[in-house]
Amino acid sequence: MAVAGFSEDALTLTQNENMLIVSGEIQASETKPTYVYQGIAERNFERKFQLADYVTVTAASMENGLLHIDLIREVPEAMQARKISISK
Repeated sequence: MAVAGFSEDALTLTQNENMLIVSGEIQASETKPTYVYQGIAERNFERKFQLADYVTVTAASMENGLLHIDLIREVPEAMQARKISISK
């Protein structure tokens, strides 16, 4: 996920059941520079992702303005398919 202009402290990742919420909040500075052209808008955001059943977030990292979120799917043993042998 592209989050250029945000620091790690300005981002919040929350997992609530099957919903992953990524939000970012820009800290307002007292002195705003005047730009001739500003390519990336600085504003707060919130993005929600619907996760499949049994998917959990294991880690998150940020490098060069890109947020990487690692997910893993752990299906409980009782829900997994099992092989049944055929007797003679």
